[in-house]
Amino acid sequence: MTLYSQLTHRQVWLAQEPEEIRIHYVEAKPSGTQKGTILLIHGFPETSYQFRHVIPPLSSAGYRVIAPDYRGAGYSSRPTTGYTKKTLATDLHTLVTEKLAIKDPVHIVGHDIGAMIAHAYAHLFPSSCASLIWGECPLPGTTTYDTYKHHPGLWHFSFHSVPDLPELLVTGHEKQYLKHFYDRLAMNPAAFTDEDLEFYAGQYSAPGAMRAGFNVYRAFEEDRFDNRVLLAEAGKVQVRAMVLSGEGSFEPLGSEEMAREVDEDVRVGKVEGSGHWIAEENPEGFVREVLGFIAG
Repeated sequence: MTLYSQLTHRQVWLAQEPEEIRIHYVEAKPSGTQKGTILLIHGFPETSYQFRHVIPPLSSAGYRVIAPDYRGAGYSSRPTTGYTKKTLATDLHTLVTEKLAIKDPVHIVGHDIGAMIAHAYAHLFPSSCASLIWGECPLPGTTTYDTYKHHPGLWHFSFHSVPDLPELLVTGHEKQYLKHFYDRLAMNPAAFTDEDLEFYAGQYSAPGAMRAGFNVYRAFEEDRFDNRVLLAEAGKVQVRAMVLSGEGSFEPLGSEEMAREVDEDVRVGKVEGSGHWIAEENPEGFVREVLGFIAG
């Protein structure tokens, strides 16, 4: 955990009642001239820790890098409500524009659940976005989501949506449960060390952590409705976008077609030698794709 612990860690309060909304984030600033800000949004079952290998090189390339734990994850608070991607995106927009007082548009990079949040961020707050990179998820509200949400490979979408039962079955077995996903979806499972697994298991074994993680999935059908309304009312996202997937990932699932359904200006990126966990399986490839796109 050395790389992660050496980063600057902070937390801010977005609300203290009726429920506490507290967002933890890690940050790195460039030593020289700053070219812009990159907001990295993690997925499930991960936290901002997933970006531990890529934050230093992105910062060294001249960018201020911010990687929050979204509501319910990592060191952030775990309220009982507020897990639609619109709400999670609004949390992070408040973090960036109000709490950190960043007024210039930022580069949004989201993976997995974080990609859903990133896309909502760009749709809701386009003037706050310099570019959008997202992928490794079927976005609720798209044809791809409707086609694949009951695919056997996405069995956990349905399981996580069942009230109470997942918590009952997974509690006490968090480490084994998380490892199933890391092993199954990786092209390079060795990217996850024993230390990494222990860290993630510790975070998701905390009281309420798995419940919050499951609630992110329980909001998918509401997200589906929200995204369709946004598309109908605001049209496609106008922010310059790239859909980014791993070479050996299960998730591409028509990712380019999905992105063109909701984004006006789309490029397709690929992280070579990686499965689903692109920032951990091939950090160098991830950084190369991100910097190449945002600089273009």
